[in-house]
Amino acid sequence: MPKSAGPKAHWFYGHLAAFRADRLGFFTDCARTYGDIVPLRLPGRRLLLFNRPDLIEQVLVTQSKNFLKHFGLRMYKPVLGNGLVTSEGDFWRRQRKLSAPAFQAAHVSDYTTEMVSSAAHMSATWPTNLHVRDVHVDMMQLTLEIACRTLFGADACPDPRVVGESMHDALRNIDVRFSRTIPIPDWFPTPANLRLRRAMRTLDAVVVGIITRHRGANGNSVDSGGRENLLSSLLRARDEDGSAMTDEQLLDEVRTIFLAGHETTALALAYSLYLLATNPATQDELYAELSQVLNGRLPTYEDLPCLPYTRNVVTESMRLYPPADVLGREAVCDCDINGVHVSKGANIFMSQWVMHHDPRYFPEPETFAPHRWTEAFERLLPRFAYFPFGGGPRYCLGQAFASAEAAVVLAILCQRFFFAPDPTFKLELWPSITLRPRSGVRLIVKERTAEKRRPADRE
Repeated sequence: MPKSAGPKAHWFYGHLAAFRADRLGFFTDCARTYGDIVPLRLPGRRLLLFNRPDLIEQVLVTQSKNFLKHFGLRMYKPVLGNGLVTSEGDFWRRQRKLSAPAFQAAHVSDYTTEMVSSAAHMSATWPTNLHVRDVHVDMMQLTLEIACRTLFGADACPDPRVVGESMHDALRNIDVRFSRTIPIPDWFPTPANLRLRRAMRTLDAVVVGIITRHRGANGNSVDSGGRENLLSSLLRARDEDGSAMTDEQLLDEVRTIFLAGHETTALALAYSLYLLATNPATQDELYAELSQVLNGRLPTYEDLPCLPYTRNVVTESMRLYPPADVLGREAVCDCDINGVHVSKGANIFMSQWVMHHDPRYFPEPETFAPHRWTEAFERLLPRFAYFPFGGGPRYCLGQAFASAEAAVVLAILCQRFFFAPDPTFKLELWPSITLRPRSGVRLIVKERTAEKRRPADRE
């Protein structure tokens, strides 16, 4: 462990109180006050907070074999099972290899059709008059529907509310574990554990039924509309020895896709809309690009390269509000990270929130500035100054999927509607397994008129 100073710790609880009270602020203060390597403690845990791109690259890429996922993420195994987010070693490598073809660019093009259809249908249900709505709730519902339709096929999609409520209840009960100083075993019949079991039984019953129907469809790899879906691709995948995923492995990967492909994209969209609402000039510039390229029609996958400012809006939004605000790794052996000794069992935390707000890499880091993402800027930016999708062998497999989804949804909504801040609303962040808004994201919304003026100009 390094001899560098860190914040004062309680003799038993370590830094747990500060970590619980304000993880984002605590990590930021640690980085700005104590530098690039900050020793921390939680009960029974040794931690290091790394706040420099080259150190992060060593952990995630160069020496990735010396690390596994940190202890906190392992708490989510009751929800995610042994899926790609939580599995390790040879099993993880096999699952990654089997899952990768489902996220190839050719398939993402097919999935975009469902994304556009779902987003267009949702936008058609919104009132045209001036109204206030919680866009976080809207985006959660929309991305859940998209996850269901792209995962199972349009005709097999279950009621998204059933799936969403089960996943939400499960994650809320897992979150309780982070507030405990002494862990309680999964098998112990606490109210939280019992609620978790009920939620997982409901979710699993839905998914297992769909897997069974797909297996009985004579190996059909597409839905009835002739489009590829993720589950069929996973069912079709074969290892080198010809073996496929078991039903249990499929179930774990489906749960993981629901979480990673549903909630994180919903957060990126909700925060993008919030930032556009609070920066009307940027919103106008986005609308100008959409009008020029799309001229009122729905976007396609082929349009995405022609929408660079739309992409920059999402990129900058995930800089300011990264859906995953911290990554962690646990050392499986003693190792040396750029001269820093890391002992076996020590946990390394690397915060996207801290790095994405670091003025060394992002001038005026609190300013929403999509224009900063020029080719020259990105070329000079250190590799792990910005890493919303992680990095190394375990980078997010659904990055292309999520990027396409965020772009087409934003294009559909911002062509038709103008968003403005609700003066009665204040955004409060709740960092959990993802960076959630504590009380939603309420915005004023109104359909654009032919004159293309903002609501404030017309009221």
